[in-house]
Amino acid sequence: MKLCIINGPNLNMLGIREPDIYGAKTYDDLVDFIRRACEEKGVECDIFQSNSEGDIVTKIQQTYGDAAGIVINPAAYTHTSVAILDALKAVGLPAVEVHISDVDSREDFRKISYAGMACEKRFSGLGFEGYRQAVFYLADKYG
Repeated sequence: MKLCIINGPNLNMLGIREPDIYGAKTYDDLVDFIRRACEEKGVECDIFQSNSEGDIVTKIQQTYGDAAGIVINPAAYTHTSVAILDALKAVGLPAVEVHISDVDSREDFRKISYAGMACEKRFSGLGFEGYRQAVFYLADKYG
């Protein structure tokens, strides 16, 4: 089974950006964590990060026929991008939304998730562990 893990804007700044919210670990630490979780579950993974909405849409489209599911942290695009929602709907793959912080306990505008409308499950506020839970969920359900 192959999963595509997609990370949105500013996640490349982990460890620098608001460490009181996101912690001190870096994006490289996150990638290592995801790879270990996938190895533990026997899942192949393609990990992608972009600060560009269009690049994220293109990556989602490229998963069609290449991956069995998507784990996505659209970051700030969660709350603004109908384009990402439409791309997720277009490919029709099982998708799980992940957020490192508990977005529901933050600013009101963060309570709306367009991408989440195309996701069957969400893990929020668990730090890196949310990615592990998402990988395990998809592997157990579809692997």
